[in-house]
Amino acid sequence: MSRLEAKKPSLCKSEPLTSERVRATLSVLKGIVASCYGPSGRLKQLHNGLGGSVCTTSQSSALLANLSVTHPILKILTTSVQNHVSCFSDCGLFTAILCCNLIENVQRLDLTPTTLIKLNKHLLSLCTSYLKSEVCGCRIPVDFSSTQILLCLVRSVLTSKPACMLTRKEVDHISTLILRAFLLTIPENAGDRISLGNSIIVPLKGQRVVDSTVLPGILIELSEIRLMKILPVKKSGSLKVALFRVSLSGDLPDTGEGSVVVSYGVSLENAVLDQLLNLGRQLVNDHVDLVLCQKVIHPSLKQFLGVHRVLAIDRVGAALMEPLSKVTGTQPIGSLISISPSSYGSVKDLCTAKFGFKWFFHLIPNEATVCSLLLCNRNGTAWDELKLTCQTALHVLQLTIKEPCVLLGGGCTETHLAAYIRHKTFNDPESILKDSGCTSTELQLITEAFCTALESLTGSLEHDGGEILTDMKYGHFWSVQADSPSDVNWPDLLTRCGCGLHNSREELNWSFLRTSRHPFAPLPCLPHEAVGSANNLTLDCFTAKLSGLQVAVETANLILDLSYVIEDKN
Repeated sequence: MSRLEAKKPSLCKSEPLTSERVRATLSVLKGIVASCYGPSGRLKQLHNGLGGSVCTTSQSSALLANLSVTHPILKILTTSVQNHVSCFSDCGLFTAILCCNLIENVQRLDLTPTTLIKLNKHLLSLCTSYLKSEVCGCRIPVDFSSTQILLCLVRSVLTSKPACMLTRKEVDHISTLILRAFLLTIPENAGDRISLGNSIIVPLKGQRVVDSTVLPGILIELSEIRLMKILPVKKSGSLKVALFRVSLSGDLPDTGEGSVVVSYGVSLENAVLDQLLNLGRQLVNDHVDLVLCQKVIHPSLKQFLGVHRVLAIDRVGAALMEPLSKVTGTQPIGSLISISPSSYGSVKDLCTAKFGFKWFFHLIPNEATVCSLLLCNRNGTAWDELKLTCQTALHVLQLTIKEPCVLLGGGCTETHLAAYIRHKTFNDPESILKDSGCTSTELQLITEAFCTALESLTGSLEHDGGEILTDMKYGHFWSVQADSPSDVNWPDLLTRCGCGLHNSREELNWSFLRTSRHPFAPLPCLPHEAVGSANNLTLDCFTAKLSGLQVAVETANLILDLSYVIEDKN
């Protein structure tokens, strides 16, 4: 009997945030995510020292998925951000930086965790109520009769990901394609409840970005050799389709639902092949024109179908099964026994197409709610980042249908919100104090820490040593290049605010972001007509940013409330 090792006692650490090691670790994480933030964010290269794939990115989803963290507090923070990104795709870096800023700022205050958490919740409620209100000065309603705001939103997502390595012309081209792909997923006869289709991203690496395109229907990649072996279908009218999710290879372990009856002394392989050929006869008798199989089709069955002018395409893969079912209107067949006529579907047409060095079968649907975004980029690294970015942009558009408004980007929402919170708590503290049971001094301390966390977040957009300013009228974000002369008027140095809505020729006064100033009430934005006429706005997804704000504050509160960390060392 092997000797048992004595069980080690659990390691218990009290007040984990007072540890210099924990603070230093949080500071390192904040430095990593903050340096990735914004259009000029710095790229990170993640790889294993023992070998394997290398990831070059500035996106939170790829960054945190490849970043190994061990400390429990860091795990709480990164897991919260990853859960947010898995639901909303966008604003992951925003959430992580704001959470780190809040923890860092309130640690300097000599207040109890209970007081900190209570007032943080009140300030969060103040933020969310304002952002959802009609008088919010950084919220723009989306008019779906025009594509301008939607294009600006997509363009903002693309330009915030520098690892995509896109030029301005390429950004405009991809933005248009993403919006077109999204619009193709919306059914023409939509009722009160809309069920969106799918946008399938098809890879084409090593090609020019401007060669990317969008096609209604589905592209199924095939080698040129396989393509030459398949007979073309020439038929007027729609094509009848059968879609199989079970293997048609004849392998006994993978015969799907049902059973295969074999008489004594008969070869199992021959019995299964006879079953496949009987299935083929039924398909021919039912006048099926196209057979699609997720897995492999037996060569004999392929030959039989080909003789009867039935096109057979196998190995389409699990990822395409749901889109194929939507495009064709079929019920995926999971059995080798008799097929119900209701399982069949149809497509409008089928043709072959060549893009770059790849050949495809193009299934053209009767009603297009599924489309293929053929995505090109110069190399694999840039393509991987562009794919993630396109997926984020498509998801952001879907969220915008549910909540038809956007927030001003480029740091303007954060600075505007900080100005609003400061003014609200300075001029109307009683509305918060009556419910919180805290003193006015505690409220002002927490408010300053909260607003400074928001403003420090916008400071992360500047990576080249420039100065950050805010105007005293709208509370928007402005940036000045490093080493700018000090004796020049601000309007001569500044051009437009971070979101692009205001220009420096308006009658504005500016203040450095990190200097103290008297609280002021930021004015609402320009009328909707003026917003609609503005070009090249930088915008953020309303739903994703609102959720990111809530997750950041709630996660910071959770970490601030930790009294002990208990680790099992066995």
